[in-house]
Amino acid sequence: MALRANLIEVTNTRKASEGKHEKMEVLYAYLVGPEFKQKVEAIAKAFLSMKSDLESERAAMNRIWAKREKQIERVITNVTRLYGDMQGIVGTSLPEIKSLEFKALVEADEEVEL
Repeated sequence: MALRANLIEVTNTRKASEGKHEKMEVLYAYLVGPEFKQKVEAIAKAFLSMKSDLESERAAMNRIWAKREKQIERVITNVTRLYGDMQGIVGTSLPEIKSLEFKALVEADEEVEL
């Protein structure tokens, strides 16, 4: 049994090594040929295209975020001014809104910067 197993293993090893030199030649020819070069170039172009798209998306998102940030700043400024106008007209009988007080606005700005 042991001899049979060894003979089978030797036979399998010989079969695996048959044509090894020819396979190496075919592989070498493929690697130095135009088909392999074209496939690698196609992969590289796809990655460069993906990188370009990502940079474009990043720039677009930065523009959108900057626009939205300005809109939010305008809304906060207008609400604060409106509240200030009402305080000037009504006086101290106007209910206090903590989030529109100076301290709350400064703390909110500090949180945004972090």
